[in-house]
Amino acid sequence: MKAAVYSEYGPPEVLEVKEAGKPTPKDSEVLVKIKAAAVTSADWRLRKADPFMVRFFAGLLKPKNTILGTGLAGEIEATGDGVKLFKCGDPVFGSAGFGSGAYAEYISLPQDGLLAEKPGNLTFEESAAVFFGGHAALHFLRKGGIGNGQKVLIYGASGSVGTFAVQLAKHFGAKVTGVCSTANLEMVKSLGADQVIDYTREDFSRRSETYDIIFDTVGKSPFSGSVRALKPKGYYLRTVHTSPGAVLRGLWVNLTSGKRVIGGVAQEKKEDLLLLKKLAEEGRIRPVIDRVYPLEQIVQAHEYVEKGHKKGNVVVSIAD
Repeated sequence: MKAAVYSEYGPPEVLEVKEAGKPTPKDSEVLVKIKAAAVTSADWRLRKADPFMVRFFAGLLKPKNTILGTGLAGEIEATGDGVKLFKCGDPVFGSAGFGSGAYAEYISLPQDGLLAEKPGNLTFEESAAVFFGGHAALHFLRKGGIGNGQKVLIYGASGSVGTFAVQLAKHFGAKVTGVCSTANLEMVKSLGADQVIDYTREDFSRRSETYDIIFDTVGKSPFSGSVRALKPKGYYLRTVHTSPGAVLRGLWVNLTSGKRVIGGVAQEKKEDLLLLKKLAEEGRIRPVIDRVYPLEQIVQAHEYVEKGHKKGNVVVSIAD
């Protein structure tokens, strides 16, 4: 099979499309013929080992898993013994697990893993983009106690996590303010944001408004200003919260005020995948697709995503 592989950490050019061994499903596993895979910020950070601590679980000197890619969509091509949840030909979507295996024509996954029937109203490319941004948005919004009537600000509202966060916060009944660049204001409005702020022209934290939740999906919001803009028991959520300085500042806020700073990595859960499928089929959420590249252009896809200016999601198309 064809797969995009890398044997060392580095720039996008370390990725090469090569022939690799086609997996065989073991007992209770399914073989998925992958039709599309998402290219995410987590992928390029793993490829680059940025931050350095990535190496402690991905491989100290070189990557343990040589095929990147998490979010995927495709069809069941074969099943191992004991598989009852799926049959050959079923269209599916989900996750390969953190940073491993979706940039390939085939992958074997456990039948009870992060895999579900594809939403019937989404294409394979759209379905591949659902889980990464959707589950991260769900995870952090829940950490902030998202609920009806809350005021929520989404910083980086035009990215993968941000576009889902806007839609999910609205689903939970919140009043949503999206922060993004000039080019993306209308798109964020179209997702349901009650108001939008252009960060190139205005610093939201200098306004008099305060929020129950400020959700920074890109790690670029002003820390002190964001904390000031919280209500007395508000939550400041940060998907990129790995530097020692950010962690220490967050701990200090947590210890000295009623406000809470929460970072970390979103935990992948099957129930979140099923909820996202349901919401997609009901039309309550929809993935925003910026660009679709063929697998052969995986280097260009990584270059584009790493620049940090994509609208929603970038996907690679793998099989016809």
